[in-house]
Amino acid sequence: MRSGFTSFLSILSTGLLMGLGLVLGGGCAGVIGTPRSYDYFAQPDPADAWSPKIVGWQRRERVDDGRELGGARHAPSVEADALDARRASAGAAQAGNRDGLRDKYFSFRAERKRELAREVAGWIQTQARDHYVADGPIDHWATLEETLRGNGDDCDGLELLVYHALRDLGFDESEVYRAVVYRPSDGQHHMVTFWFEDRNDPWVIDPTGAMTRSMLRMSQLPEWAPSKVFSETAEYTVQRVAPMPLAESKLVVNAIH
Repeated sequence: MRSGFTSFLSILSTGLLMGLGLVLGGGCAGVIGTPRSYDYFAQPDPADAWSPKIVGWQRRERVDDGRELGGARHAPSVEADALDARRASAGAAQAGNRDGLRDKYFSFRAERKRELAREVAGWIQTQARDHYVADGPIDHWATLEETLRGNGDDCDGLELLVYHALRDLGFDESEVYRAVVYRPSDGQHHMVTFWFEDRNDPWVIDPTGAMTRSMLRMSQLPEWAPSKVFSETAEYTVQRVAPMPLAESKLVVNAIH
């Protein structure tokens, strides 16, 4: 994946997007605007131009990892919904008792996971200073083994260290995905890791810091938009969800109150 990240390149390539070659931008969103809503787990169109690239990487990654080819994983909706239901049930049972052991436990666990994810984000951006290697004329999506063997790669290779590290450190596979994002203002693309602590608004972990230097939620980065979400065995297209009409939203608010 190409990059305009100035810490690694002496000349900033501007305004250049070669087909679907991923060209990542050299800035990050600085102003938080109106959050957008997305469906992160829509099935891709049969003619999706990203699919051949993703399928090719998936096959090579599974071979390098010594795993058999498997079927597509399910989106995290089933597990996430079950977890949400359990938490909602626990919250209802302990309504008015915010000092309950259950609430303390879930709060402690959630914060430790966030701290760990932030630590991984900081570590990879530090390593990127020494191990960022720009692609040549052909944009090649490396596997984890290729990245380690080559002692570095560009953003799509370095991102794999985050993707695998979170899973190896205990994050559920249904929560952690690779993601292609782009900046509509100039068409630049980038590869990041999405952690779906909230399935409707994932945390973004950027391997090079070109999109964000800190761990933020996707809703906090309005200059960027998600395009694809995938793993070794699954591929999804991100679709924009139309905002609720004002009149309808007022009815919902009134119904709540």
